[in-house]
Amino acid sequence: MSAAFDASDLKVIAFDVFGTVVDWYSGIAAEAERILPGIDGGAFALAWRAGYQPAMKGVMERLAAGEGGFTLLDELHMSILGGVLRDFGIEDLDADRKRDLNRAWHRLPAWPDAVPGLARLKRKYIICSLSNGNIGLLTEMAKNAGLPWDCVLSAEVFKAYKPDPRTYLGVAAVFDVSPGQVMLAAAHHDDLAAARTCGLRTGYIERPMEFGPSRPKDVSPQLDNNLHARSIEHLADLLGC
Repeated sequence: MSAAFDASDLKVIAFDVFGTVVDWYSGIAAEAERILPGIDGGAFALAWRAGYQPAMKGVMERLAAGEGGFTLLDELHMSILGGVLRDFGIEDLDADRKRDLNRAWHRLPAWPDAVPGLARLKRKYIICSLSNGNIGLLTEMAKNAGLPWDCVLSAEVFKAYKPDPRTYLGVAAVFDVSPGQVMLAAAHHDDLAAARTCGLRTGYIERPMEFGPSRPKDVSPQLDNNLHARSIEHLADLLGC
């Protein structure tokens, strides 16, 4: 992590969303308890999120093999949800309540620092999302949570999922800048590492409670990141906003 990071040429900051900008754990836990009375919302949220990486890996493998088309995250979440409901012994959830529960991902709350931090960064930089979430999901989420994006970018735009280089390089192409003029801000080191291989700058955002209070996350700095911030407001501080 460079103490003398030169941001003079930085034009765009693209943000990972789930866990970085919005609090999926508390949001899903609360919605699960509302729609499924008596359920352990925290356990349900963790189980649902745990299905994401295996399901996404399967989708990416099928795409690489030329089998099937691009899958929206809403569809992927719904397919994971069926298994989670079965694991929790819920067999009789009607279609309307199941759809309402699946749309909980559209209603996730922003971390307390997210909206004020983004508003500050927006005064100086173009700010956008860069998520595997689909455009409809991310747009409705932004509306609900007050996220002041200049532009909603997602895997759906590029028909490729992170960490495919087409997603990171796609941000630079959309705004007609070089990869080095784009920073990815994220709470996940693997996402940041993939962005760096494409020439992007990287800023780590600490989210120790991403997986809830019972599973605190190691948020130690990694030297390869250009910036390490305690929050999005702290990132704005570091960038002079």
